[in-house]
Amino acid sequence: MSDPTARYLSLGAGIQSSALLLLAIHRRIPAFDAAIFSDTGWEPVAVYSHLRRLEQLAAPAGIPIVRVSAGNIRDDALDPAHRFASMPLFTLGPNGEKGMARRQCTSEYKIRPIKTEVRRRLGYPHPARVPAGTFAQMTIGISVDEVHRARDSDVAYMRNIFPLLDLGWRRGDCSTFLAEHGLADTPRSACLGCPFHTDLEWVRLREQDPAGWADAVAFDAAIRQGSARANADGHPLRGQFFLHRQRVPLGEVVLRPRAGDEQETPGCGPWSCPHPAEPVTEDIPAAAAAAGSGNVSGLRELSGHFHIVVVEITA
Repeated sequence: MSDPTARYLSLGAGIQSSALLLLAIHRRIPAFDAAIFSDTGWEPVAVYSHLRRLEQLAAPAGIPIVRVSAGNIRDDALDPAHRFASMPLFTLGPNGEKGMARRQCTSEYKIRPIKTEVRRRLGYPHPARVPAGTFAQMTIGISVDEVHRARDSDVAYMRNIFPLLDLGWRRGDCSTFLAEHGLADTPRSACLGCPFHTDLEWVRLREQDPAGWADAVAFDAAIRQGSARANADGHPLRGQFFLHRQRVPLGEVVLRPRAGDEQETPGCGPWSCPHPAEPVTEDIPAAAAAAGSGNVSGLRELSGHFHIVVVEITA
């Protein structure tokens, strides 16, 4: 197998990718030609602060941190003139059906900008054809407890590797390593208004970043009836969108942090975001599921340009 033309780190600025950067800084794994951070424009304040800290640590080691972006995901979602990249928002249908919208945001605001930058650095920006054998080695921060998320790249000019799997490290090992080097407060990487936030994360946002919380509450209200673009085109959502799984306005949610919330949800790195459009299991009554008395039917409805996966229980 030929050697890579370049070695890059996909940097989400969360626990696992930060640990990989620190491992490279301390020469415990091979160095990177660059660490690429794909900025959605709507990251929490803590992520941007942590990213600046990483830049200061990486510079002396000769590892530049490159920021790329496809725009501001929040502003784009509320712009009637901009195509909406569907988020995994919780849906409530006109007859009480519960589901989730399809996730396109990670692909468009995380993965695509990284691919564009890698092509540019290889010297073959789109639409130029990247010659066979020319590729970048992409280091991805997936740990043993998330091994099911590890997968090959879908393009030949990028080949993914997973050093944390080779080391046998779990998320907790990464946290310990970061703490040993003064980075115990490394945040989880995810958009400020990510629907995959646990209640613990929502509580932290509300208590530690009131402006960020107010922003998420305002976005939740603004997106209730679907995207501005679809509504302007005359394709309103038949139902409602919500940021929180309780499917009530975010500002009215009774948040109940649970033991295990800290480890429950991985960060939304480009290749490690939670699985899109999975039926929300807590919406299926436990008694009905156990007794088999419910008829569970899945359907896809195209409403306002969104594919919604609806899990409906009928007697």
